[in-house]
Amino acid sequence: MISISKLELGKEELLAVEKVIKSGNLTQGKKVAELEQAFAKFIGVKYAVAVSSGTSALYLSLLVLGIGKGDEVITTPFSFIASANAILYTGAKPVFVDIDEKTFNINQKLIEQKITKRTKAILPVHLFGLPCDMDDIKSIAKRHRLFVVEDACQAHGASFKNRKVGTFGELGCFSFYATKNMTTVEGGMIATNSQQLYKKLLLLRNHGSRIRYQHEILGFNFRMTDLNAAIGLAQLKKLLRFNMVRINNAAYLTKNLAKVKDLETPFVPSGCAHVFHQYTIKLSPKTNRKQIIDKLEKKGIGTGIYYPIPIHKQKLYRDLGYIDKLPVAEKAAKYVLSLPVHPYLTKAGLKRIVSALSSVF
Repeated sequence: MISISKLELGKEELLAVEKVIKSGNLTQGKKVAELEQAFAKFIGVKYAVAVSSGTSALYLSLLVLGIGKGDEVITTPFSFIASANAILYTGAKPVFVDIDEKTFNINQKLIEQKITKRTKAILPVHLFGLPCDMDDIKSIAKRHRLFVVEDACQAHGASFKNRKVGTFGELGCFSFYATKNMTTVEGGMIATNSQQLYKKLLLLRNHGSRIRYQHEILGFNFRMTDLNAAIGLAQLKKLLRFNMVRINNAAYLTKNLAKVKDLETPFVPSGCAHVFHQYTIKLSPKTNRKQIIDKLEKKGIGTGIYYPIPIHKQKLYRDLGYIDKLPVAEKAAKYVLSLPVHPYLTKAGLKRIVSALSSVF
């Protein structure tokens, strides 16, 4: 079976973890600081703050900007639910803008229609590893004096016009969950160029404390451990290779699936460097997605649906009174299908995927 994702942990990660265990210093310490410095350098920001997850990164980023009850934050309905839930955690209201049908990212041309006097920020999601149009989004934010918090949880190393995502907004958020392009197993990172935000984030992730048992503000336990950071440091050294393999695998699939009827391969706009956390095709409305998935499974090809229900259609949001009609996101949820693109794929595996899809369609 060719799985939809596969975690690549090797001897480097094992040795790194072993060293931390032998040191006796397992919780947040030197390794976390090393990972923060290395990641900040990698994406090109002054500061990075390691946290317990991508979700906590999003939540703290909104919180540190003062976003709370009565505020609105514009975001996409087509993402993992954490993108919007992080807004809810602060007491603010997520305001959904429909997506672009080619990229699946937020349609920046529709953003200004949803801006009100309560709008405080835009939270774009670089979905599947494809950057949003950050020129337009930053321009809108500047005109309306809004913050930008980038959800780059699926886009480690992706870039827009040769600048890495996570560096355009006041804050950029990353996830190091087990299936991401690089992992700490669980964990996240917040990137920023603001020293003021950086210092406050350090307090917020650690119970509002900079000196042990002295607490200045209400904070949280959103720390990363040195065990996680040790894995992350080993993974970060491999990230460029991981991404290049994903990009090459995606190019092979796109080239060889181009003539297969009833599917569209991923669209990559000019100026965007897509790192293919997911390789997501769009099926024709006349196809039966479940039947296709079942047939591919019988041929040993794993697939995934990201995401089958748009956020505004989730029970949680319907119970909160959301009745938005966002037709592009709703249509995408019915017809997207993700194929394996991970670095463990061999040339033979890629040929099997193309052959299986060709025969199924």
